[in-house]
Amino acid sequence: MITVNRRPGRRGRTLALAALVALALTLAVSACSSGPAAGSTAPAGPATQGTAAQRACQQVSDVLADGPDPDADPVGHAEAQVLPLRQIRTPDATIGTAIAGLADAYSGYLAANGTGKAATTLTAAINKINSLCPDAGAAP
Repeated sequence: MITVNRRPGRRGRTLALAALVALALTLAVSACSSGPAAGSTAPAGPATQGTAAQRACQQVSDVLADGPDPDADPVGHAEAQVLPLRQIRTPDATIGTAIAGLADAYSGYLAANGTGKAATTLTAAINKINSLCPDAGAAP
């Protein structure tokens, strides 16, 4: 007669516990690393009353908050912004043009290694974004 041990051994319990801990950590990391929900919007500032404008401004804010600190590493910060800014799409033509201009300015700043006219162009692009999206957090 064959008997079945219905109680898992120590190794079985350890593996089951490890699997549960790994699953919990995976879920926690996924929840923390996910971006804002597609329909979420930032509080409206005076120049961001429309929801398309709010979403675009929130996306710009999220992009600019990510990457190296602009004060500590201005060129690295510029490099980190170009591609994410180019990926933002909005039906708001004014903000869309300003975002594209900011991405171009960061790209020029990177190519010039933060010197010359590129710095002035970047400052103008940042000022434009800040006027349209006051909470975007763009820093010259």
